[in-house]
Amino acid sequence: MEIVGHGIDVIDIVTFGRLLDDRQSDFITRCFTEREKLSVNDSINSTEHLAGKFAAKEAVAKALGTGFDGTVAQSDIEVMSTDKGEPTITLRGGAAEVAALLQISKWCVSISHSHTVAVASAIALSGD
Repeated sequence: MEIVGHGIDVIDIVTFGRLLDDRQSDFITRCFTEREKLSVNDSINSTEHLAGKFAAKEAVAKALGTGFDGTVAQSDIEVMSTDKGEPTITLRGGAAEVAALLQISKWCVSISHSHTVAVASAIALSGD
């Protein structure tokens, strides 16, 4: 396997929480899929978990080499977890198109958070 790209992102939890609390904003709808919202809905630390997912989306977009440039939207990148807690990435739309062009076949993603920050790293791999 060959590394195609790597991205990392850090999110301030307090600032992120303000975005979530802004009822005038479409931030949650624009950035998260229904499955992502449901996956943290009952969580005591939902702000931290959503911040971690958002950091992972940013890291994936950086690994794609596009960021969120209009070709790739936040909702094109879905971040979920296995039963064991391992982050998984599903791409749609522009993100899936860019990944196909780059021949990305696998993602290695790590997410961590505390009460103050969330951080994520994403490595895009191609090949077998």
